[in-house]
Amino acid sequence: MAYTVASQVKELIKKHEMQTASDFVDALDKVIEAKVSRAVERAKSNDRKTVRAGDL
Repeated sequence: MAYTVASQVKELIKKHEMQTASDFVDALDKVIEAKVSRAVERAKSNDRKTVRAGDL
């Protein structure tokens, strides 16, 4: 599942005068998924049903 908007990510990278490799957005999606999973687990371990910024 895609969590990022590839065109927006590529535009942001382009603002830094860089290019985006073809596998970057897919790898970024995996990083996002892992971060969210860890944040959810942290919220659960604190007996919360709300994931907060501090869980990142």
